[in-house]
This record gives sequence, C-alpha cells and structure tokens, in this order.
Amino acid sequence: MWQESDLIIDNLSVGFNNGPMTNVDELIRFDNAVAGANIVNFRPDIWLFPFLNIYGVIAKAKTSTTIDAGLWLPDTSNNWHEVTAFSTKAEFNVTSLGFGLTPTVGIGGGWLALDMNMVWSDVSALDKPVFTFVFGPRLGKTFSLNKPDMNFAVWAGAFRVKFTSETSGSLDLSEVLDPTETQAKVDQGYIRVEEAALQVDNWWNSLSLLEQQNPVNQAKYEGANRLLDKAGTLLTTVDGALSTVSTSTVQYSLDKNLKNMWNFIVGGQFQLDKHWMIRAEYGFLGSRQQFLSGLQYRFGL
Repeated sequence: MWQESDLIIDNLSVGFNNGPMTNVDELIRFDNAVAGANIVNFRPDIWLFPFLNIYGVIAKAKTSTTIDAGLWLPDTSNNWHEVTAFSTKAEFNVTSLGFGLTPTVGIGGGWLALDMNMVWSDVSALDKPVFTFVFGPRLGKTFSLNKPDMNFAVWAGAFRVKFTSETSGSLDLSEVLDPTETQAKVDQGYIRVEEAALQVDNWWNSLSLLEQQNPVNQAKYEGANRLLDKAGTLLTTVDGALSTVSTSTVQYSLDKNLKNMWNFIVGGQFQLDKHWMIRAEYGFLGSRQQFLSGLQYRFGL
C-alpha cells in the first residue's frame, strides 16, 4: 500500500538536547504538512461465518512527514509577518500489529462490506505506539465467468482514518535540518526580530505618557515584546544546537490530525480459481490519495 495525506499540526512544543520544552504554537505556522507511507502488509484471515470475516494485521512501513513552515511575529497593529521560513522531512521505520473484522451482507444482487480494523504502530522516533482505527464501507457486485470458480468483483465506497493525535518523540537534528541552510535562516531570523523590536520600541516611544498608560497600548507593547523574546530565545537555542549538529537532538510534542478523515475509494478483484485472487484499490478526493494491491491465497478450509 502507498498513501499520502495532508496533515493539520498545532500545539507544537520543541526542545533541544533534552533541555526545556518551549511551546511555539503562536510563532510557528505550517504552510504545508504531508505524511507519506509505503507499506508491506501480511493479513491472515478466516471467514468465521458466511457473513463475517476476521483477520490479523502484520505490517512493516517506511513513512515520512514533510513540513513547510514559517516563523511569524505580530506588529503593534496585530498584523502578523513571516520572519523566516524553513522546510524539513523526517523519515521513520514503522512496525504495526492489529486486527479487524468485515461484516458482509447481500443487497439487491450485490453486497455491502463494512471493513474495520484497529492497529498499533511502533514508530522509530516516537515515545509511544500510535493507535489507528480504519473504517471502510464498500458496496460492490461480483460477476461470474464461464470457467468454474473464476469471477471478478468491482466496488466503490469510502475510507475513514482516525489515529492518536498527541505525538511526542526525539530526532537527531541532522536528520531533519540541513545545517548550512538552517544557519542562514537563523541569521535572517535574528535580523528580522531585531528590526521588529526596533519598530515596536519606536512606536512605543512615539506615544505620549497618557497613551502609554492606555491598557490597550500596554497590552500591545507587552504582547509584542513577549513574542519577540520567545522568538529570540528559539533562534538562539537553534543556533547553539547547530554548532554541535552531529550530536544534537530535537525533542517535540504536537497534536497531529488528518486534514480530511474521509476519502472515496474504487477497486476490483479478479479470482483465478477458488485459491488465488488479485486485488487492487485506489483512494482519492479530499486531501488523501492511496493505492493498494494484493495477492491473496485461500486454503479452502
């Protein structure tokens, strides 16, 4: 199976070399976040009843998360400006175990299958396994061919994925950031933060004493300085980690959700005989694409 999905990331906190974690949700905005995976899956199953199939899931995967983000700061008019932008791609090895069941019922000469499974995935860079629940209703029809036990089936349906949103882990800094490019971004960020701080001070100094005592203006001034201090601290921390990038690590915690949990699927299966079958399925629409192909052998017990 191959899949690619758009993500929504928020509530981000980062730390370096196991130091204090800082919430940077106010400062970091994600322009694009995409999760991809290539998966090899072994799925032993049995028809427990004519209307109920149960199965296990054993899978190995190569996954990645690609992020385009920017460091943003507000001015005293509460207009936000991008200070610097960066891109990163993290790759992970994943081992998954789980189980599922597929109730099936005949409808008007066709059939309705309600596939669902629960999987726990051990991701190399995460502290805890990720729990995923998949629900895939499919409506299809099977057509018999002239040769005994040979047929083909087609179907259409939907695919819904829900996984654990809270994510935390640790990565080698060199795996996610290019040192030379990131250093240039940090230097650019320093300049922009200093410029923003100067603009805030100039605005504040241009106010009369009475205007400075206005609670609204005080809140603007203090809020802008608080975020400027946080941005400066973040840049300084990254700068220090880059000086020892080969041994530096970055710790993170965030909430990660799919941009769209549902998408549309179409598929088909060709049964050569009562033992061998070939299956393929494509998912699209929304913000997720996926393609699945499989070879199936039934023992005929």
